Amino acid sequence: MSWKNVFILLSLLTFFASCKSDKRDDLPDVSGISPIKLKIRSFEQDLFQLDTNQIATALPQLKAKYGEFARIFFDQILNASSKEVAPEGEAAFVKGFIAHPALRKLYDTCAVLYPELPKATLNQLEEAMRYYKYYFPERKIPSITTFVSEYTVGNFVYGNNDLAIGLDFFLGEKYPYLNFNPDNPNFSQYLTRSFNKEHLSVKTLLPLVNDLVGEAPPGENLLDYMIHNGKKMYLLDHLLPYAADTAKMEVSALQWKWLNENESSIWAFFLQQNLLYNTDWQKIRKFVEYSPNSPGMPAEAPGRSGDWLGWQIIKAYMEQNPTTQMKDLLKLKDSQVILRQARYKPKL
Repeated sequence: MSWKNVFILLSLLTFFASCKSDKRDDLPDVSGISPIKLKIRSFEQDLFQLDTNQIATALPQLKAKYGEFARIFFDQILNASSKEVAPEGEAAFVKGFIAHPALRKLYDTCAVLYPELPKATLNQLEEAMRYYKYYFPERKIPSITTFVSEYTVGNFVYGNNDLAIGLDFFLGEKYPYLNFNPDNPNFSQYLTRSFNKEHLSVKTLLPLVNDLVGEAPPGENLLDYMIHNGKKMYLLDHLLPYAADTAKMEVSALQWKWLNENESSIWAFFLQQNLLYNTDWQKIRKFVEYSPNSPGMPAEAPGRSGDWLGWQIIKAYMEQNPTTQMKDLLKLKDSQVILRQARYKPKL
Protein backbone atom coordinates (compact mmCIF):
# COMPACT_ATOMS: atom_id res chain seq x y z
CA MET A 1 0.00 0.00 0.00
CA SER A 2 1.33 3.43 -0.92
CA TRP A 3 1.83 6.24 1.56
CA LYS A 4 -0.96 8.15 -0.16
CA ASN A 5 -3.45 5.35 0.52
CA VAL A 6 -2.27 5.01 4.11
CA PHE A 7 -2.76 8.73 4.63
CA ILE A 8 -6.29 8.66 3.15
CA LEU A 9 -7.30 5.77 5.41
CA LEU A 10 -6.09 7.56 8.51
CA SER A 11 -6.69 11.20 7.69
CA LEU A 12 -10.01 11.49 9.53
CA LEU A 13 -8.44 10.06 12.67
CA THR A 14 -5.19 11.98 12.55
CA PHE A 15 -7.06 15.24 12.00
CA PHE A 16 -7.72 15.31 15.74
CA ALA A 17 -4.17 14.49 16.78
CA SER A 18 -2.52 16.92 19.16
CA CYS A 19 1.06 17.84 20.00
CA LYS A 20 2.78 16.64 23.16
CA SER A 21 1.72 18.46 26.30
CA ASP A 22 4.22 20.76 27.91
CA LYS A 23 3.34 19.23 31.28
CA ARG A 24 6.04 16.89 32.54
CA ASP A 25 4.85 14.44 35.18
CA ASP A 26 7.43 11.81 34.25
CA LEU A 27 10.45 13.49 35.83
CA PRO A 28 12.17 12.54 39.08
CA ASP A 29 12.47 14.88 42.03
CA VAL A 30 16.01 16.26 41.93
CA SER A 31 15.50 18.86 44.64
CA GLY A 32 17.79 16.82 46.90
CA ILE A 33 20.66 17.13 44.42
CA SER A 34 22.68 20.30 44.92
CA PRO A 35 22.91 22.76 42.01
CA ILE A 36 25.88 21.91 39.81
CA LYS A 37 28.50 24.36 38.66
CA LEU A 38 30.08 23.08 35.46
CA LYS A 39 33.77 23.55 34.79
CA ILE A 40 34.15 25.30 31.43
CA ARG A 41 37.50 25.70 29.66
CA SER A 42 38.09 27.75 26.50
CA PHE A 43 40.88 25.93 24.71
CA GLU A 44 40.53 28.06 21.58
CA GLN A 45 41.28 31.22 23.53
CA ASP A 46 44.42 29.79 25.09
CA LEU A 47 45.54 28.31 21.76
CA PHE A 48 45.09 31.42 19.60
CA GLN A 49 46.61 33.67 22.24
CA LEU A 50 49.88 31.73 22.33
CA ASP A 51 52.99 33.80 21.73
CA THR A 52 54.08 32.52 18.33
CA ASN A 53 57.57 33.88 18.95
CA GLN A 54 57.83 31.56 21.96
CA ILE A 55 55.92 28.61 20.50
CA ALA A 56 58.54 26.02 21.48
CA THR A 57 58.02 26.76 25.18
CA ALA A 58 54.38 27.92 25.08
CA LEU A 59 53.04 24.79 23.39
CA PRO A 60 54.23 22.31 26.08
CA GLN A 61 52.67 24.55 28.73
CA LEU A 62 49.35 24.51 26.88
CA LYS A 63 49.52 20.73 26.59
CA ALA A 64 50.21 20.36 30.29
CA LYS A 65 47.20 22.54 31.13
CA TYR A 66 44.75 20.62 28.94
CA GLY A 67 46.10 17.10 29.32
CA GLU A 68 44.16 14.47 27.39
CA PHE A 69 42.12 16.99 25.44
CA ALA A 70 45.33 18.57 24.12
CA ARG A 71 46.61 15.16 23.02
CA ILE A 72 43.38 14.50 21.16
CA PHE A 73 43.37 17.92 19.54
CA PHE A 74 46.98 18.01 18.39
CA ASP A 75 47.48 14.31 17.59
CA GLN A 76 44.09 13.25 16.23
CA ILE A 77 42.28 16.39 15.06
CA LEU A 78 45.22 18.37 13.66
CA ASN A 79 47.56 15.41 13.13
CA ALA A 80 50.33 17.80 14.15
CA SER A 81 52.57 14.96 15.31
CA SER A 82 52.47 13.29 11.88
CA LYS A 83 55.62 13.71 9.81
CA GLU A 84 53.53 13.55 6.65
CA VAL A 85 51.21 16.35 7.77
CA ALA A 86 53.77 18.38 9.72
CA PRO A 87 57.20 17.68 8.17
CA GLU A 88 58.74 20.70 9.92
CA GLY A 89 57.60 19.49 13.30
CA GLU A 90 54.63 20.01 15.59
CA ALA A 91 55.62 23.44 16.92
CA ALA A 92 56.03 24.90 13.43
CA PHE A 93 52.75 23.37 12.30
CA VAL A 94 50.80 24.76 15.27
CA LYS A 95 52.40 28.17 14.75
CA GLY A 96 51.25 28.16 11.13
CA PHE A 97 47.79 26.98 12.14
CA ILE A 98 47.10 29.78 14.61
CA ALA A 99 48.76 32.44 12.41
CA HIS A 100 46.87 31.55 9.23
CA PRO A 101 44.58 34.47 8.23
CA ALA A 102 41.54 32.27 7.57
CA LEU A 103 41.95 30.56 10.93
CA ARG A 104 42.40 33.87 12.70
CA LYS A 105 39.20 35.15 11.10
CA LEU A 106 37.33 32.00 12.11
CA TYR A 107 38.61 32.27 15.66
CA ASP A 108 37.63 35.95 15.81
CA THR A 109 34.12 35.06 14.63
CA CYS A 110 33.79 32.40 17.32
CA ALA A 111 35.19 34.79 19.93
CA VAL A 112 32.57 37.42 19.07
CA LEU A 113 29.68 34.95 19.18
CA TYR A 114 31.00 32.93 22.12
CA PRO A 115 33.14 34.96 24.50
CA GLU A 116 31.63 32.41 26.89
CA LEU A 117 28.83 29.87 26.66
CA PRO A 118 25.39 31.53 26.48
CA LYS A 119 23.70 31.77 29.87
CA ALA A 120 20.64 29.90 28.63
CA THR A 121 22.81 27.04 27.36
CA LEU A 122 24.79 26.89 30.59
CA ASN A 123 21.58 26.83 32.64
CA GLN A 124 20.23 23.95 30.55
CA LEU A 125 23.45 21.98 30.83
CA GLU A 126 23.71 22.47 34.59
CA GLU A 127 20.09 21.40 35.02
CA ALA A 128 20.82 18.38 32.81
CA MET A 129 23.69 17.40 35.08
CA ARG A 130 21.34 17.22 38.07
CA TYR A 131 19.20 14.70 36.20
CA TYR A 132 22.36 12.94 35.03
CA LYS A 133 23.48 12.65 38.65
CA TYR A 134 20.08 11.24 39.59
CA TYR A 135 20.04 8.59 36.88
CA PHE A 136 23.76 7.75 37.00
CA PRO A 137 25.00 8.64 40.51
CA GLU A 138 28.21 6.65 40.10
CA ARG A 139 29.35 8.64 37.08
CA LYS A 140 31.50 11.76 37.21
CA ILE A 141 30.00 15.12 36.25
CA PRO A 142 31.80 16.09 33.03
CA SER A 143 33.82 19.19 32.42
CA ILE A 144 33.31 21.07 29.14
CA THR A 145 36.08 22.26 26.82
CA THR A 146 35.37 24.52 23.84
CA PHE A 147 37.65 24.61 20.80
CA VAL A 148 37.95 25.62 17.14
CA SER A 149 39.27 23.16 14.55
CA GLU A 150 38.39 24.68 11.16
CA TYR A 151 35.26 22.55 10.76
CA THR A 152 37.06 19.26 11.43
CA VAL A 153 34.96 17.86 14.27
CA GLY A 154 32.00 19.03 16.33
CA ASN A 155 31.01 17.67 19.72
CA PHE A 156 32.61 14.62 21.30
CA VAL A 157 33.11 12.87 24.63
CA TYR A 158 36.55 11.89 25.87
CA GLY A 159 38.36 10.71 28.97
CA ASN A 160 36.12 10.24 31.99
CA ASN A 161 32.87 11.51 30.44
CA ASP A 162 34.28 14.95 29.65
CA LEU A 163 32.67 16.88 26.79
CA ALA A 164 34.10 18.98 23.98
CA ILE A 165 32.29 21.60 21.89
CA GLY A 166 33.55 22.65 18.45
CA LEU A 167 32.32 26.24 18.40
CA ASP A 168 32.84 26.57 14.65
CA PHE A 169 29.85 24.23 14.20
CA PHE A 170 27.53 26.72 15.94
CA LEU A 171 27.94 29.92 13.95
CA GLY A 172 24.32 30.08 12.81
CA GLU A 173 22.31 28.61 9.96
CA LYS A 174 23.11 31.62 7.75
CA TYR A 175 26.87 31.27 8.16
CA PRO A 176 28.40 30.43 4.73
CA TYR A 177 29.64 26.93 5.57
CA LEU A 178 29.37 25.85 1.94
CA ASN A 179 31.90 28.49 0.93
CA PHE A 180 34.52 26.54 2.83
CA ASN A 181 33.77 23.24 1.10
CA PRO A 182 30.87 23.21 -1.37
CA ASP A 183 31.00 19.43 -1.81
CA ASN A 184 30.96 18.54 1.88
CA PRO A 185 27.65 16.75 2.68
CA ASN A 186 28.06 17.78 6.33
CA PHE A 187 27.27 21.31 5.21
CA SER A 188 23.95 20.42 3.58
CA GLN A 189 21.18 22.83 4.51
CA TYR A 190 19.14 20.26 6.43
CA LEU A 191 22.16 19.84 8.74
CA THR A 192 23.47 23.41 8.98
CA ARG A 193 19.99 24.68 9.94
CA SER A 194 20.82 23.31 13.42
CA PHE A 195 24.32 24.84 13.62
CA ASN A 196 23.21 27.51 16.08
CA LYS A 197 22.92 28.43 19.74
CA GLU A 198 19.46 26.92 20.05
CA HIS A 199 20.91 23.45 19.45
CA LEU A 200 24.05 23.91 21.50
CA SER A 201 22.96 22.13 24.69
CA VAL A 202 21.39 19.21 22.80
CA LYS A 203 24.41 18.63 20.57
CA THR A 204 26.73 18.94 23.57
CA LEU A 205 24.96 16.13 25.41
CA LEU A 206 24.44 13.84 22.42
CA PRO A 207 27.95 12.29 22.59
CA LEU A 208 27.39 11.52 26.27
CA VAL A 209 24.01 9.96 25.45
CA ASN A 210 25.57 7.92 22.63
CA ASP A 211 28.25 6.73 25.02
CA LEU A 212 25.66 5.63 27.58
CA VAL A 213 23.34 3.87 25.14
CA GLY A 214 25.99 2.62 22.69
CA GLU A 215 26.72 3.63 19.13
CA ALA A 216 25.15 0.63 17.39
CA PRO A 217 22.06 -1.51 18.09
CA PRO A 218 22.41 -5.23 18.86
CA GLY A 219 20.58 -6.15 15.64
CA GLU A 220 20.48 -4.87 12.08
CA ASN A 221 16.82 -4.50 11.14
CA LEU A 222 14.86 -1.26 11.18
CA LEU A 223 13.10 -2.06 14.45
CA ASP A 224 16.47 -2.63 16.15
CA TYR A 225 17.64 0.82 15.05
CA MET A 226 14.32 2.44 15.97
CA ILE A 227 14.38 1.06 19.51
CA HIS A 228 18.08 1.77 19.99
CA ASN A 229 17.80 5.36 18.80
CA GLY A 230 14.50 5.74 20.63
CA LYS A 231 16.38 5.03 23.87
CA LYS A 232 18.78 7.83 23.01
CA MET A 233 15.92 10.24 22.43
CA TYR A 234 14.21 9.15 25.65
CA LEU A 235 17.39 9.69 27.68
CA LEU A 236 18.11 13.03 26.00
CA ASP A 237 14.53 14.11 26.69
CA HIS A 238 14.96 13.30 30.38
CA LEU A 239 18.28 15.10 30.67
CA LEU A 240 16.91 18.17 28.89
CA PRO A 241 13.21 17.97 29.68
CA TYR A 242 12.47 21.63 29.01
CA ALA A 243 14.58 22.08 25.90
CA ALA A 244 12.60 22.49 22.70
CA ASP A 245 11.47 19.19 21.21
CA THR A 246 12.37 20.53 17.78
CA ALA A 247 15.95 20.97 18.99
CA LYS A 248 16.08 17.44 20.40
CA MET A 249 14.93 15.95 17.09
CA GLU A 250 16.72 18.62 15.02
CA VAL A 251 13.63 19.27 12.93
CA SER A 252 11.66 22.38 12.04
CA ALA A 253 8.44 23.33 13.82
CA LEU A 254 6.43 22.22 10.78
CA GLN A 255 8.23 18.88 10.66
CA TRP A 256 7.64 18.34 14.39
CA LYS A 257 3.95 19.11 13.92
CA TRP A 258 3.80 16.66 11.02
CA LEU A 259 5.39 13.88 13.08
CA ASN A 260 2.91 14.36 15.91
CA GLU A 261 -0.08 14.50 13.61
CA ASN A 262 0.92 11.42 11.61
CA GLU A 263 2.13 8.90 14.19
CA SER A 264 -0.46 6.30 13.11
CA SER A 265 0.30 6.90 9.45
CA ILE A 266 4.05 6.43 9.96
CA TRP A 267 3.47 3.19 11.88
CA ALA A 268 1.06 1.93 9.23
CA PHE A 269 3.55 2.81 6.48
CA PHE A 270 6.33 0.78 8.12
CA LEU A 271 3.98 -2.18 8.53
CA GLN A 272 2.52 -2.02 5.02
CA GLN A 273 5.97 -1.72 3.45
CA ASN A 274 7.34 -4.62 5.56
CA LEU A 275 10.12 -2.38 6.79
CA LEU A 276 10.30 -3.21 10.51
CA TYR A 277 12.38 -6.35 10.01
CA ASN A 278 14.16 -5.22 6.87
CA THR A 279 17.97 -5.30 7.16
CA ASP A 280 18.78 -3.61 3.84
CA TRP A 281 20.67 -0.56 5.10
CA GLN A 282 20.17 1.40 1.90
CA LYS A 283 16.40 1.01 2.23
CA ILE A 284 16.12 1.82 5.93
CA ARG A 285 18.96 4.22 6.72
CA LYS A 286 17.10 7.50 6.05
CA PHE A 287 14.48 6.52 8.61
CA VAL A 288 17.10 6.26 11.37
CA GLU A 289 19.94 8.62 10.48
CA TYR A 290 20.18 12.27 9.50
CA SER A 291 18.53 12.83 6.15
CA PRO A 292 16.50 15.60 4.48
CA ASN A 293 13.45 13.33 4.22
CA SER A 294 11.93 9.90 4.84
CA PRO A 295 11.58 7.98 1.54
CA GLY A 296 8.03 7.21 0.45
CA MET A 297 6.50 9.76 2.80
CA PRO A 298 5.24 13.28 2.06
CA ALA A 299 7.72 16.11 1.64
CA GLU A 300 6.91 17.36 5.15
CA ALA A 301 8.27 14.16 6.68
CA PRO A 302 11.82 14.67 8.01
CA GLY A 303 14.52 12.07 8.03
CA ARG A 304 14.80 9.95 11.19
CA SER A 305 11.04 9.41 11.34
CA GLY A 306 11.89 5.91 12.57
CA ASP A 307 13.91 7.36 15.45
CA TRP A 308 10.95 9.52 16.41
CA LEU A 309 8.64 6.51 16.34
CA GLY A 310 11.16 4.49 18.36
CA TRP A 311 11.06 7.28 20.96
CA GLN A 312 7.28 6.90 21.19
CA ILE A 313 7.62 3.14 21.62
CA ILE A 314 10.15 3.60 24.43
CA LYS A 315 7.82 6.06 26.16
CA ALA A 316 5.02 3.50 25.88
CA TYR A 317 7.32 0.80 27.31
CA MET A 318 8.21 2.96 30.31
CA GLU A 319 4.54 3.75 30.91
CA GLN A 320 3.74 0.03 30.90
CA ASN A 321 6.77 -0.76 33.09
CA PRO A 322 6.95 2.16 35.56
CA THR A 323 9.39 0.43 37.93
CA THR A 324 12.05 0.19 35.20
CA GLN A 325 15.01 2.42 36.02
CA MET A 326 16.85 4.38 33.34
CA LYS A 327 19.96 2.21 33.69
CA ASP A 328 17.83 -0.92 33.33
CA LEU A 329 16.18 0.44 30.18
CA LEU A 330 19.54 1.05 28.56
CA LYS A 331 20.56 -2.56 29.24
CA LEU A 332 17.57 -4.05 27.41
CA LYS A 333 18.69 -5.46 24.07
CA ASP A 334 15.79 -7.36 22.48
CA SER A 335 13.82 -4.85 20.42
CA GLN A 336 11.02 -7.34 19.80
CA VAL A 337 10.53 -7.87 23.54
CA ILE A 338 10.51 -4.13 24.12
CA LEU A 339 7.91 -3.61 21.39
CA ARG A 340 5.71 -6.40 22.75
CA GLN A 341 5.92 -5.23 26.36
CA ALA A 342 5.32 -1.62 25.31
CA ARG A 343 1.87 -2.61 24.03
CA TYR A 344 2.41 0.22 21.64
CA LYS A 345 -0.64 1.83 20.10
CA PRO A 346 0.09 4.89 17.97
CA LYS A 347 -1.84 8.06 18.66
CA LEU A 348 -4.84 8.55 16.40
